[in-house]
Order: sequence, then C-alpha cells, then structure tokens
Amino acid sequence: MKIDISRTEKELGAKAARRGADILRRRAGDKERLCMVIPTGASQFSLFEHLVREPDMPWGRIDVFHLDEYVGISPDHPASFRRYLKERFVARVPSLGSFYEIIGDAPDIRAEISQLNALIGPRTIDVCFAGIGENGHLAFNDPPADFATTDPYILVNLDRVCRRQQYKEGWFDSLEDVPTRAISMSIRQIMTSDHLIISVPDARKAEAVKNALEADVSPHIPASILRRHDQCDLFLDPDSSRLLEQSGNA
Repeated sequence: MKIDISRTEKELGAKAARRGADILRRRAGDKERLCMVIPTGASQFSLFEHLVREPDMPWGRIDVFHLDEYVGISPDHPASFRRYLKERFVARVPSLGSFYEIIGDAPDIRAEISQLNALIGPRTIDVCFAGIGENGHLAFNDPPADFATTDPYILVNLDRVCRRQQYKEGWFDSLEDVPTRAISMSIRQIMTSDHLIISVPDARKAEAVKNALEADVSPHIPASILRRHDQCDLFLDPDSSRLLEQSGNA
C-alpha cells in the first residue's frame, strides 16, 4: 500500500483523481473496454470535481459501476447515491461508455442483486475508487464484514454508527429516516480490482484510518483488508492522518 498525505482535502482529491486517471489512460492503450467503480459520500466531493476535468480520458470506452445504494431509496431522494453520481459525475461526462445503476427501490431486491452480479461478474475492474467510513467500513460492508462471500454484490444491514454518519452529514432529516439495509459491493469483489484508489479526508475518519493501518486485519475493521492489496493507493489529509504513528509506505 502506498500512502500519500496531502496538505488539503482539495489537493487530496486532485491527486487521487490524477492517479486513477493515469491508470485508465495507460490501460486504454491495451484494452478496448475499461471498467471503473466509483464511490459516493461527502468525502468524495473533491475527487469528482477533479476527475471530471481530467484531460484526454477515454470515457467512451469506460463502463462504470457504483459501490452501494440504500434499499428503498427512490432516485429523486436527496440521499440517493444514484442521484449523487448522476449529478456529480455522469451528467458531467456525457460521452461515458455506460453507467450501471444499483436500483435500491427495485420491487425485487434479490433479483436486482442477481442482475448486478451477472453484469459485473465477468468483468475485470481496472480501477476502484472508494473511501473509508467512520466505522471502518468499505462500501457499505459494516463491521463485522463478510470477508468470505464471493458474490459481487450483497444485501447488507447498516449499523448504527454508519447510519449516524449519514444523518450527521445532512443526507437525512433524522436518524430514524436512514435506511437499515443497502445493496453493497462485497469486500472480495472490491479486492479483485486491479487498482484501488482510496480517498479519506477529515478528522472524523482519523480513528478509522489508524485502525485500518495499525490494527490486525479483521472483519471488525473492514478497511484493514486494504493492506492485503498490492496495488492500493491511500490518499489522506492532515486531519485524517493525525493519529497515525508514522506515514509513508505501509
């Protein structure tokens, strides 16, 4: 794992976007179709602001999946991740190859998951952009995360810490309004990605970052599994890295 500590959140977003874009541009020379996974959340605003402005991107050859979506959320809900991604990314990259939505309000959630698994199952993920939650989750794999399942997307329960984070970030009017279930890309599927670009700004994430990097690898700290990926770039800022004993390459 390579760790980069930026001076500001804006710089963090620029570096993460550039790193992922460089990989995709390089791979475009060898592959006809590329596959990218993108995250959501307040911590990813800077990433998207810079990613959509990256020059000479082969967007028309890139197929995009997203990490997770709440169960029962309509696409016009303020907290909808489909809405988030369409507004902050898809609408700003009009030549995008394809965007595969997670339909969290599908009438048959199991069928929706099966369809997603069939779509992404044969694909190689060239770059997966992601973050780390306050409880150490990856995507919506809250602790204790399932490290064993080989299903690409799974149905998960959201713990109270995760739901409180979503409420405190302003996505919902009350904690009770935050859904208790979500469709999430699984830990194993994330780890199959050829390259991981992890962006984690903000002091709220400092304890989660410390645990992910310095505690034992465990389902109780889902993000700790990132240390077992040999092509993972972790981008931090002074606030999110403030509890680390040391910085540099891990």
